[in-house]
Formats: sequence, C-alpha cells, structure tokens
Amino acid sequence: MGEDVTRRSGKASQRTVRSQPLPVLTVAPASLNDLNADLAREWLVTNGLGGYAMGSLCGATTRAYHGLLVAALTPPLGRTMFVTKVDETVITADGAQIALGTNEYADGTIDPRGFERLTAFALDGLIPTFTFWLGAGATLVKRLWMEHHHNLTYIQYTYEIDRTLATLATLPPGDSASRHARPSTPVPITLRLTPYCVTRDHHSSTHGVSDWRFLVEPYDSSQPEQASRTVRANPDAPAISLLVGSQARFEATGVWYWHVEHRAERARGLPDVEDVYQPGMFTATLAPGQTLTLVCATPLPTDDPELLASLGGDQHEQTVAEALRREQARQRALLDRANTLHPPKSADPNHALTQRLILAADQFLVMRRPNPTVPSLAPFPTREGREGVLEEIASSPLPRAGEGLGVVATVIAGYPWFTDWGRDTMIALPGLTLATGRYGEARNMLCCFLGAMKQGLIPNRFPDGSSDTAPDYNTADATLWLFHALDAYLTASEDWSLLAEVFDALDESIGWHERGTLYDIGVDPADGLLRAGAPGVQLTWMDAKVGDWVVTPRNGKPVEINALWRHALSLMARWAKRLGRDPARYESLGARVDASFQRRFWYEAGGYLYDVVDVDGVAGAVDWSLRPNQVIALAVAPTLIPRAQARRVLSLVERELLTPFGLRTLAPSDPRFIGAYAGDQRARDAAYHQGTIWPWLLGPYADAHATFFGGATLAEAIAKDVASVASDDIGEQAERAWRAALLAPFRVSIREGCLGSVSEIAEGAAPFALRGCPAQAWSVAELLRTALAGA
Repeated sequence: MGEDVTRRSGKASQRTVRSQPLPVLTVAPASLNDLNADLAREWLVTNGLGGYAMGSLCGATTRAYHGLLVAALTPPLGRTMFVTKVDETVITADGAQIALGTNEYADGTIDPRGFERLTAFALDGLIPTFTFWLGAGATLVKRLWMEHHHNLTYIQYTYEIDRTLATLATLPPGDSASRHARPSTPVPITLRLTPYCVTRDHHSSTHGVSDWRFLVEPYDSSQPEQASRTVRANPDAPAISLLVGSQARFEATGVWYWHVEHRAERARGLPDVEDVYQPGMFTATLAPGQTLTLVCATPLPTDDPELLASLGGDQHEQTVAEALRREQARQRALLDRANTLHPPKSADPNHALTQRLILAADQFLVMRRPNPTVPSLAPFPTREGREGVLEEIASSPLPRAGEGLGVVATVIAGYPWFTDWGRDTMIALPGLTLATGRYGEARNMLCCFLGAMKQGLIPNRFPDGSSDTAPDYNTADATLWLFHALDAYLTASEDWSLLAEVFDALDESIGWHERGTLYDIGVDPADGLLRAGAPGVQLTWMDAKVGDWVVTPRNGKPVEINALWRHALSLMARWAKRLGRDPARYESLGARVDASFQRRFWYEAGGYLYDVVDVDGVAGAVDWSLRPNQVIALAVAPTLIPRAQARRVLSLVERELLTPFGLRTLAPSDPRFIGAYAGDQRARDAAYHQGTIWPWLLGPYADAHATFFGGATLAEAIAKDVASVASDDIGEQAERAWRAALLAPFRVSIREGCLGSVSEIAEGAAPFALRGCPAQAWSVAELLRTALAGA
C-alpha cells in the first residue's frame, strides 16, 4: 500500500496524492543475450553533483565514459574516471567458475561472455538491476546506485534461490514435482569481484606501462586484516576507496588488462582503446539471501562521520541496505511532488512515460561549486546544507513561493560529456523544475545566471573547473530564453518578490541589447530587429563548429532570435506595469519589431518564414532554408504573423520536418540535407544541424500547434458533427489525443539507447537511429513538459 502524502503548493492549494511504488522499466528477456543489442543499450546513475556511473547492459565498456565511479571533483565539473567496471565470478560448491562479466578487446575477442547469463534487466526507479542465471534455480541479482551529493557508488550483489526451480532442477528427466517434493538444500557460493581502476579525465583514456603499479594499501591501517583497500594511481593521485564488509577477503594481483575496446568511440572516430589496472580481487561466501556490496568512493564523505564509520566494517551491509532505502525514498518523493502538481489520470496513455521522465529529469539537476570569477555564486554547501536539500525534496515537494535552497543549482546539459550551459539550462528549466514542482531550484538557477551577467548577456558556458578562466558569453539566445524561463517560473510560483529583485538587471540587459553588446548583438535602427553575428563565432543553438569552421553561422537576423526578443519586450512591459514602472520604452521597441517581422521574414513563395534575413549584414540577403527555428518563433511570439500564415508554416513543417523523434533541422528536399549522423567529429558536426533530428523541438512544436490548431479551434471543427458534447471538452480531448500520439514513439524508445532517458538527437533519414549524447536535459525536459500539458 502507498502512503498518503499531503503537499502545499506555491499557490497555497491543498492536494493529496498516494505515494506509489517506484515505476519499473524492464527489458524484454527475449531481447537479452544478443551481444550487439546488449552493448548498444546503456544505463545511467547520477549523484546530483555532476558525477555519474554509466555502462552497457552487459557490462562491457563501449565508451571511454563508461565507469562505475566518475567523480565530479569540483562539482559539477572536474569529472574524473576512477573505476571503469567490476567483473564478477561465481564459484560453486563443486569448484566450477561462472564468469558474469563481459569485455571486448581491440582484436575482437569477447572474454568473458557473461552476457549469455543475463536473464533480466530492470530500472527500479532509477536503480539498474541485473539478474544473472547461475543454474538450478539460483540467481545473482546486482543493483547499482550512488549516494546523492557524494562521489560514492554502491554495487550490491544478492544471492537468491527460487525453491521451486531448484526442486525441478534436481529431479530426474521426465519427472515432475509433487506437492510433497522437498527442494534440494541450498548451498553457498563464493563471489569474486574484480574492479578495474584508472585515474583520468573522463574525456580521455589510459595507456598503461608494464612497470607502472598502482599503490594499494589497507583502507584502515589499524585493521590491515580487513579486505577494504585504498588505491592510488600514483602517490599524488586522489585515493580510490574500495570498501567491503568484514566477511570479505582481498587478494592483491596488480595486473594490467591491455587494449580494452570502446566500440562507441571507434564509431565516433575517436580514440577507442584503453588499458585498465586490476589492483586485486575481493571474495566472500554467500548463503542464499545474503548480500555483498562493493562501495567505490573518492573522496570519502568525511563530512558524514556516521556513514564513514559504518562502511567497511561489521555494519557495512546494514549501512548499505539503509542507503538503498534512503535513495528509494528520495525517488518516491520526487514522484510525489510532481504528481501532486499533476495528478495522474488513469486514461493517460503516456502516464508510464511521464513517470519515467520525472525521474530522468532529476539526473540533470545538480549543485555547482562556485568559480571565483563569478563572485555572486553562493558557497558550496556544508553537509548540513546538502541535508537541507534532501529534506526539502523529501518533506516539502511543493515549497513556498520564493523558497530557495541555499545552494547553487544548475543543469547538466547531457550525460556523459556535456557540462552546464546557459542556453540548455534556460530551455530545460520549465520541464526539469517547474513541471516537477522544484521551484526552489528554478529560482536558484535564474539568480545564478543573472548574477553572472556581463554586458547584458548570461554565460553560454561556465569554465570547466579552472578558477582563472571566465565564463563564455558567445550566445545570442541564452539570455532571451532566460526571460522565457523567468516568465514560466513566475506564472507557476507567483513569486513576485523575485521579479522585484531582478527587474533592474533585466532592464540593464534590454538596454545592452538596444545599444549593442558583445558579438555585434544589437538592435538595427533601420527596422528594430535584433541582429547578431561575428566572424568565426556561433551564437545560436545551431552551434556546431570544427576548428575555425562554423557549420551554420546564421549571422544576421535569425527568425527565432527576433521572436524571443519580441517576447522579452512583451514580458518587460507587462512586468513594468505590475511593479508600477513605465512600460513605454519596452512597448516602443516591441512595436518596431511588430512592424517589421512579418514584412521581413515572410516568404510567400515558400509559404514559410526565412531562417535569417540580412545575412552576414547584407541588407536584403535572405536564408530560405526550411528549418524548425520558425516553429520556435511561432511558439514564443504567436502574434507576430497572422493565423493563416502560421497554419501554412505548421502544415509544411509537419510534411517536411516532423518525424517520430522530433523535428529535422533541415528539409530533406534541401540539397545540403544530411540524413546520416556518423563518422569522425567533422562529419558528425557537418550533419548536426543539416537534417539531424532534435527531440527537444517537439516542445515548441506542440506549443505552436496548440495555439494555431488546438483548443477552441479543434472544438469548432468537431462540434459541428458532435453537438451533444461541449466544444471545450472536445477541443481538450482532441489536443490530449494529439499530444499522446506525438509522444507515443518515446514510450518505446526509452527501452533503447540510454534506458529510461531521451537522447540528444536522431538521424534525419529513416529508420531515425538515436544518436548523440545518450541522455539530454532539454530532450527530457521538453517531452515531460509537453506530456504534462496534454495530460
């Protein structure tokens, strides 16, 4: 039975939801044991700091990023690979050895072949769970999770016996079990765990040297007989703590395993071979029902002495069991919070997808350690501060309007290789935080980026861990998306105190855009439109660049930039009135955009909007590429063109750009269209915005569709034939059905690629293979927002 949980929203409304078991996503057993399929499917676990664990379904490391402990040493950055994997071997009572690991080597060797014994895989909430068949009704169940806000991974193994299957396995061939049959006496097994270690940036790879030996020492020098160990790549390297309970034993080996293959990196044209170091093996005897857990950590959680003292000793497994319950409770609280805002409907075909996306959204929300070059950021929290975050999530899923976290929150744009980016954060913020009731984190992010503003622009990207490097500001749209995100936050939370706090900063940003700021971003006095562009710099979300080659520069006046600019001006006029200030300046600037937009951007012969006008600063030069950026424009500023023209645009987009997994970035009829996303970095970046599909664009597409085809418009068309049903109800039902159909392919795709999440992109040509970053923040965020809007 679930627990009744009553929550208070930012608008002081009361709702009661019943806390439900965590949703379970399973992989069909019949699809397992196929090596290529198991290597292509991935799982992801995160820790709220930017650290993560990630791997393939069968355990082989197909990416340089695959590992069980990738620690964010300067959260959310400084991500360092410490433990790439653990291989498991079961030794039965008769001495037989059953290898459960899988490794691929550069010469094509697969050894061992443990994937052949994988009989079940499930995501229990966000916890990957693997079941390996040992024979005679015996299985080994492996669970993996991280301690939230610690660089610490739990890898738990449980030896289980199905008594019925065990009985059947002991009967002579042809016999059947009677009601009085007794199961055979379960016998213990010996479980051997073999970790593989490196110490490197997670983007790189390790190449061993035959005389290089890692330093392996007892974890507790006062109790050298304990199996737990501390491992260092060299005397100056961070310590990797490998902790097990007192029942385990350790045997040192000190062996390099050479030429491990990362096939996904080979496909991307990147270095694909690595050497990994085996410091030794942990062994323990397990009776049925018993567990053995290997804990990998760096640095140790010294600010949590209770946890630190109980790991590696007699209470090790009890501590791990409590950690598992704690993480499961945290995940249930996330669902309770979101479901309080959006009570699930039994008839919603996307309910299971929505619940899965709510959990996936949590993986991208992380804390940031401030950079000295951005003094406005708050100090990194103490243990008490982190506990406050957890307490807020667990006990107050709908915080009071304006309630902050006391820490710096940000968004990891994608796992495993992206960091936090301004544009991605602002686009993803409504789906990741507001749709899930996490207002405090939303407020925190907005203040964080506004505090780092320079000449009216928020950062495109914060520095990657270096204290003497300033943020990058090469973006024309991130700041404009902030206005959009702030509007969504204020609407959801009614936190008007924040508006009063930040209005002057927003006004300053408008002033910089009006006068002109970095990268020639500024209003053109001739038509009131916003121009942007500088040689060799990519300023919009279509930002692929290889060396000095900007693939889609879009210098001039991009269509979505000007719609976002108009939207920001409308918001400022409205907010000024609310605060008792004069809105005339914003209204005047907005009126100039209104007078020019349709005249400058409408392409009558094509029936859609130009992508860029005054290309490269040349008056009258236009880019007629059929791209999805005009859909963003319709979504954020729907009054800029008449309804009839907007419908022509959306109809054409549906025919040319819409696919099961998002919108193409270029129409297939364009001779520059590239349908495959493959090859080395140059080849992939050449295709990145030249036909490649982006799932996040379904969010603005759904918004534009609701404005120009949904709601009352649908109702008017349908009500002519169904007079007995209220037209509003018909319109709402039709819009829900349309959104459900739009998202239906993702109900299947979350069982492929990175399980339970949504990839960054897909190939523009059928069969629309998923590509790019396996788990992308704005993909998850916009699909979740779209699903909840249609629920």
